[in-house]
Amino acid sequence: MENYYNRFETQLNKVSEEKTRPSLLIQACCAPCSSHCLEVLADYFDITVYFYNPNIDENEEYVKRLDELDKLTKMAEFAHDVKIVDGGYEPEVFYEMAKGREHLPERGERCYDCYKLRLSKTARYAKENGYDYFSTTLSISPYKNAQWINEIGMELELQLREESEGDCPVFLFSDFKKKNGYKRSIELSQEYGLYRQDYCGCVFSKREHEEKLRRKNSEA
Repeated sequence: MENYYNRFETQLNKVSEEKTRPSLLIQACCAPCSSHCLEVLADYFDITVYFYNPNIDENEEYVKRLDELDKLTKMAEFAHDVKIVDGGYEPEVFYEMAKGREHLPERGERCYDCYKLRLSKTARYAKENGYDYFSTTLSISPYKNAQWINEIGMELELQLREESEGDCPVFLFSDFKKKNGYKRSIELSQEYGLYRQDYCGCVFSKREHEEKLRRKNSEA
């Protein structure tokens, strides 16, 4: 299996040798997942967080997560220069993608297409707005498939490169959970008092989480 963290470190070493700081557009699902990612990346890039998550089940949850991201950029010194772009709440796009696969378990093909949905719009926005790199915070979660995420990112970069004859943003590899990255995100969430949701965001993961809790309580 490909070691994407090694490829990530190779890219960072290359960036550190450049005379200018490249721009990075990074898709983010929430403030806790963003915390450690931004801490790692802040020394290398001019960062814009792209909050595009049509999978989130309710507008109230969407706004809460976006507000927490804003809170993080105001509180954490490493995130003071980070900009946030709201990609817009489009739940209908997610439900159209998930149609016919509502009852599939988490970490299956519906999740793969959800990663692709969010990364595709991120890549397109990065291309249209002249960013040097694009990426996502999704790989920090132990519940997300980092191999899928990186394969999708590479595929999207190739598509953009073919469309624009070579002039396009580079996909920044990632497996942010490595080297205790997920643990560090929990520590930072506690340090800054960030809201940590207990499901990925979509109604299907929420139902699955609630069902697991019901089973656990009934067995207690």
